[in-house]
This record gives sequence, C-alpha cells and structure tokens, in this order.
Amino acid sequence: MGGPGDGCFGKHGTPKKYDPTFKGPIYDRGCTDIICCILLVLAIAGYVVVGIVAWSYGDPRKVIYPTDSRGQFCGQQGTPNEGKPYLFYFDIVKCASPLVLLEFQCPTTQICVSKCPDRFQTLLNAYGSSQELEYYRNFCVPEFTDLQKAPIQVVKDKECPAVLIPSTPLARRCFPAIQAKNGIIMVGNETTYSDGQGQTRNVTDLLEGAKKANVVLEARQLAMKIFEDYTVSWYWIIIGLVIAMVASLIFIVLLRFLAGIMVWVMIVMVILVLGYGIFHCYMEYAKLKGEAGSDISLADLGFQTDLRVYLHLRQTWLAFMIILSILEVLILLLLIFLRKRILIAIALIREASRAIGHIMTSLLFPLCTFFLLCLCIAYWASTAVFLSTSNEAVYKVFNESTCPFAGQTCAPETFNASNVTKQCPDAQCLFAFYGGETSYHRYLIALQFFNLFMFFWLVNFVIALGQVTLAGAFASYYWAFKKPEDIPAFPLFSAFGRALRYHTGSLAFGSLILAIVQVIRVILEYLDHRLKAAENKVAKFVLSCLKCCFWCLEKFLKFLNRNAYIMVAIYGTNFCTSARNAFFLLMRNIIRVAVLDKVTDFLFFLGKLLVVGSVGILAFFFFTHRIKLVEDTAPSLNYYWIPILTVIVGSYLIAHGFFSVYGMCVDTLFLCFLEDLERNDGSAEKPYFMSPDLKKLLKKRNKGQRDA
Repeated sequence: MGGPGDGCFGKHGTPKKYDPTFKGPIYDRGCTDIICCILLVLAIAGYVVVGIVAWSYGDPRKVIYPTDSRGQFCGQQGTPNEGKPYLFYFDIVKCASPLVLLEFQCPTTQICVSKCPDRFQTLLNAYGSSQELEYYRNFCVPEFTDLQKAPIQVVKDKECPAVLIPSTPLARRCFPAIQAKNGIIMVGNETTYSDGQGQTRNVTDLLEGAKKANVVLEARQLAMKIFEDYTVSWYWIIIGLVIAMVASLIFIVLLRFLAGIMVWVMIVMVILVLGYGIFHCYMEYAKLKGEAGSDISLADLGFQTDLRVYLHLRQTWLAFMIILSILEVLILLLLIFLRKRILIAIALIREASRAIGHIMTSLLFPLCTFFLLCLCIAYWASTAVFLSTSNEAVYKVFNESTCPFAGQTCAPETFNASNVTKQCPDAQCLFAFYGGETSYHRYLIALQFFNLFMFFWLVNFVIALGQVTLAGAFASYYWAFKKPEDIPAFPLFSAFGRALRYHTGSLAFGSLILAIVQVIRVILEYLDHRLKAAENKVAKFVLSCLKCCFWCLEKFLKFLNRNAYIMVAIYGTNFCTSARNAFFLLMRNIIRVAVLDKVTDFLFFLGKLLVVGSVGILAFFFFTHRIKLVEDTAPSLNYYWIPILTVIVGSYLIAHGFFSVYGMCVDTLFLCFLEDLERNDGSAEKPYFMSPDLKKLLKKRNKGQRDA
C-alpha cells in the first residue's frame, strides 16, 4: 500500500502500524528538544544585550551628518552647527581622491557652513571690501575675529581658506561645481582661478579632489526623483497590491473547482508551446539557409558579448530545436508512465482547496509571519547600524611639509601644548575617522557576526513556527473522519499554541542547523568576493565547488525541515525523530513525492506568474498613460518603471504568501495521505481517512461504507 517502494521497507524504515487511538495531531504531548530551547532563550538574551550595548555606544548621526575637523556634526540640532548642514574644505586640491573625502581623511581644515560658496574669491581681494569680507567670513573658523590680521598670516594660521571656489552641495559636502561645456572643463564658467597665493591655476587641478563628484550628484538626483515618484504614486501602488491580493485569492478559490482542468490545460499548453518552439526553430533554421555567414560554427565564432550575433547562425537554431525536441519527448513519456500519479496530485490539490475553505484563517496567518519577520529584520538592521557607528572619533596629525609625527593619533585638547607643534609648526590635529582601540572596538567584528547569525536563526525560527502551525491545522482537517463535523474548533490557534508550548526547542534545532549553513554560505560569498582579483584558479575552483555544495545542502535542509515540522505538528516527536520518520516515509514513496512536488511547484509557479504578470501588465499600461479611461488620472512620473517594479515585487510577495499556505497544505495532506495508506486498510476497524476522490483513484473503499 505504500507505493512502489514497498520492497524497501527495511532500508527506509518500517511503515506506521495501525493505532486505534490515533485521531490526528496528538494532544497529550510533552516538550521536545529542551536543550535547544534553552540555547535559543540564552542566545536571544545575549542578542538583547548586544543590542543594548550597540545602542549605548552607537550613534547613527555619524552616518547621517558629516563631521568637521573638530569631530562635530554638521547640521545637528541643539549644537552650534545647527544651521550649518554642509561640510566645507579649505583646500580641496589636497584631497587626493573622493574616497578620502568620503572617509573624512582629507588633509585640510574642514568646517561646517550654512551654504556652499557660489563665486570665485580670494582672501586678499576680500580684504578690499567690507561687504566681501563679511561674506568670506562665513567660510572661516568661528574663532576668526581679528580683521586687522594680515591675510597671509590668516591663511598660515588655518583660520580662513586662501580662495573660495563655486561649489555644489553633494552628500552634504561642498564639491567644486565642475561642468563640461563643449568638451572644456569649467567651474563657474571659468577655466582658471587664482589660488589666493599669487598663482593662476587651471580648474582641472580640482578634478583630483572631486573627480567622482558628478557620479555622486547623479546618484543623489536619481534618488530624489525616485522619492518624488513614490510620493505621487504610493496610493496607486497600494491599489495594485490590493488587486494582486484579490487575484491570488480568486486563483486559490478556482483551484478548488478547476484544479484538474487547470493542471491538464497547463500540461497541454506546455506541450503546445514546446511544439511551437520546435516549429519556430526549424523555420528560422530553414530561413538562414544560403545566407552569408550563417554556416559558421559556434566553436569558430567563440564568445561574443552581443548575443544577437548567435541568432544569425543556423547551428544556434539547430541546437535550440534539438533541446526542445528532447524536452517534448521527455514530457510525453512522463505523461504516459506517470498519468495515475498526476491524477493523485490533482486530487490532493483539490483536497487542499477544501481544507483551506474550512480553515479560512490560514490565509491570514502569513500576515503574522510577515510581522514577525519585519521585527527580526528591523532589529537586525538597527543593531547593525548602531554597531557600525560605535567607534570613537580618531584625530591624526596632518602636515603639508615633512614631519616625523604625520599620521600619528593626537588629542585636540592638548595638541597645541605638545612637542609636535614645536617640531612641526604647520602641523594640525584634525578629525580623521571613527575607530577605537578598546576591547569593545576590537570585538565589533565578532558582534556583527553574532548579529548576522542571530538574524538567520530567528528568521528561520519564525518561518518554522508558521510551517508547524499550518501543518497542525491542516493535519486536523485530514484526520477528521467526518468533514467538517469532526474538525476541532479553532484548529489554527490550537496548532499555534502547541507549537510554542511544546516544540520551541524542535523549531530552534531545525532553524539553528539551517542558520549555520546560511552563515557558511555568506562567508564563502565574502571569500569569493575577495578572491575575484586573485589569479589562483585552484582556490577559485575549490571555492566554487564549496558554494555549490552548501547551496545544495541548504535546499535539502529546507525540504527536510519542512517535512520534519509536519511530523512534529502531528506526532509531537523531537526534531531528529520527526526528520528521520518524514525522510523514510518520503523515500518509501519517492516517485509519488517527485510527481506531486513537480506538479504542485509548476502549478504554483503558473499561479504566481499569472498574478504577477497580470498586475504588472495592468500597472505598465496605467503608469504609461495607455488606458484611455484613466489616462488623466495616472500621475506624471520621472521614471514610470519605479512604481511598476514596486507593484511587481509586491505582487510576487503577496502571491508567494498565499501560495505558501497552499503549498504547506498540500505537503501536509500528502504526508497524511501516505500515513493513511500505511496505517489503514479500509476495513471497519481501520478505515481510510482520505477523500472519496483519492479512494476512487486508488480503487480503495472503506468496507461497510458508501463513499459520497
């Protein structure tokens, strides 16, 4: 009764025997995997401590606001720099590259200003007019008050810049307003400028200090335009997502009545599409006959970045035709030999629709899972930001001439009284970057790693909790002999309570194993990124093999965990026992598993494609003003693809949420169906619990009873 694997019972475990007391999910159960439950509680407590420490030491203002040479934030409310949001560099030419600017390590004085300079002006010329000097003082240090001091001495004391250059605020920093006109680099419509020290310089000298400023500007402008598009289209995006939700719900309802028709229509469509593909490839192959260059082989052509070149070769279309023909033959053979198992899959899909119809609250449960996942993501992201901004301000000695102390750390409070200023009169103690040498700062990387690990663990735990809850509810439906009379009250809430009360440890165990594998994959991706520039082909090959192996391992563990959680929900056994029993049960019915898995995966893929494609096409026609009825209603956008992509991604997530419930229902009913076949024989003492459709397909019946 177990299917084609009956002869492998010894190899793949022993089938379940009839138990007269078994009526579905066991209520009299005990706590499982208590050690893992304790570990999870301790890990969460440690995670909270890490968050508190990060929030105590971290300061996101270091990311939001630029910092001047004294370590003060520009534009921060409640400080002297409150009305000065921009960072101004005295001599941006000294900044070797934009990377130096972004890391606040430019060897020149930096101050906070209310606005960037809008003209060329030297300090020497500013002294000739009180009005110009007053404007110039906006770009001097706040302590500069002695207007009688000679301009040369002012520049030497680093109190004012020698020259002002027309600048543009980029990422809250004043960069030279560089532009190109007819191929000529200009700043403020000038090609040269006076450096304030008696020399005329070309504006191209400024490029070394800000050559990537235009890239930053373009990125900032793009971000602003995207934000504007969201502000005028957000309610239409919400309407699109609501339509996606309604479409997903309608598709699931239709599956209850049209599952068989939809599956066979899909299969026929796939066969027809492949047949048309073969015909099209043959026509293209025949059309290219005799055309110049079409008989060149793929090997002789080699790799081309323009893929359209390959479409002009007969060999390309011949290869496509052969591949599609092989796929067509394989599908036809599978249909011939696996027809009965496809019918079983269809019957289970119909039964899943009935189960969801009786437990409609299951469609809302993904909202709970989504809310918990959002909490995990928010906590992880905020902790990561606070940890990354936990460093202290580090000041270093900067000097234009040779100085033995250059690059060393310094303290601004005592710098003027130190030996550095005596040996290097021009030296300055300027803010360099955020760092630290304490034990806390040395372990920041370890804390970030722990933050990432806990993120994976908790996310997998939340997903596992949702799977166990749904499995418990749908198992209650299957093992109800008279449906819906025997279905217990509130099956979803009962399953949720059992999962938290008894099986937190089992969920923690399964999610811990998966989290370890995912962290290893992240480490491998990091190593692969570091080795991209290396020439060690052996290391790259080994790393690629490891990435492939761990990817396969993660997929297998997700499949195993999913079925193990179903067994946990039904029998209340620990994780290892549940995983072993589920694995052996599936191995005893491996062909049925393969057919059902592929049929349901393909059906759900088509459902997602139908929902996302329909809503995406509707969004495209709406936001591009191609629907006459609402042409004037659609908002004017900078980039119409922004709301379209948002609607498509959101529609996919919504459809995935609905179909994940359906998929969990099918998987649970399938395992219960296999257990039903092994436990019972249709006699009066051991009747089948499966639906009449399944009994009819398998030519089985409960003796002494008439199936509806």
